[in-house]
Amino acid sequence: MKPLLFTDEPFRTLWAGRDPFVAVEALEGEVFRELEARRTLRTVVAGCAYFVKIHRGVGWAEIIKNLITLRLPVLGAGNEWRAIARLAAAGVATMRGVAYGQRGSNPAACHSFIVTEELAPTVSLEDFCRSWEQEPPPVALKHALIARVAEMAGRMHRAGVNHRDFYICHFLLHLDPAPTAQALTLSLIDLHRAQLRKETPRRWRDKDLASLYFSALDIGLTRRDRLRFLRIYFAADLRAILRDEAALLESLAREADRLQARYLRKFAPGARS
Repeated sequence: MKPLLFTDEPFRTLWAGRDPFVAVEALEGEVFRELEARRTLRTVVAGCAYFVKIHRGVGWAEIIKNLITLRLPVLGAGNEWRAIARLAAAGVATMRGVAYGQRGSNPAACHSFIVTEELAPTVSLEDFCRSWEQEPPPVALKHALIARVAEMAGRMHRAGVNHRDFYICHFLLHLDPAPTAQALTLSLIDLHRAQLRKETPRRWRDKDLASLYFSALDIGLTRRDRLRFLRIYFAADLRAILRDEAALLESLAREADRLQARYLRKFAPGARS
C-alpha cells in the first residue's frame, strides 16, 4: 500500500529528499507524552512552534481490549487529520495541519503522524473560566462565549463529527487581540478520538453534550446560561427545544454524575492510578 503523505512549508523543504517517517521521529522538543505506541511533542522549526503526534501502531492486544470494552481504538493520525478538514469545511475554527503521513495496511502496526501549528497565545476555556464562580466575568463576555461554544458545537454535530473528549479544556481562547464580547476567537482541539459520519447519531451527540455540561459544572453558570446555550445550539425556539429534547435534558444530569464518579475514581486524592 502506497504511503499517504501531505507536507506544507516549512516541512516540505526541511524534509526534501528524506524519508518523512524517519524525519518526523528525529524532531526534538518538549515531550508531552511518550509511550511505546504514541509520542506527542512541541517543536520549533524556522522560528514557529508546532505540535507533533506520532502513532506507531497499538498492537492487536490493545485493539481487542478496546473492542471488548465497547471502546473504539485510536489507530493512527488519519482520524485527526480528517476531523480537522471536516471541521474547517463546516466553519469550526480548529488547528491547521501542516504535515501528515501514514504507511502500512495493518491497523495494529501502521506508522502515522500529524503536525499542526501551535495556537498561541491562547488559554484553555477551562483555565479562563476557573474563577468565574468566585469572580463573575462581564455578563456580555460570558454570553458571547456561551454563544460561540454553542454555535461551534452545533456546527460540529451537523457536519457529522462527534468529539468524544468534548470538554471546555479543549476549547482554546485566543488572546491576541484580547478577547471581548464583540471580538473573540475560539479554536477546538484534540480531535484524535473524533468520529466522522454523514450524520452524528443522537447517542453520540448526547454524549458530547453531557461531557461539555459536566466540564462546565463548576464555573458558575446559571439556568438561564444553560438555556441560552440550548437555544443557540439547536437554533430553535426554546419552548420547542424543551418539548422535543426532554429526554436529552433529563439524561444530562445522570451522565454528568457518571462522569463525575469516574473522575473521582481516577483522579481523586488516594485514587488508584
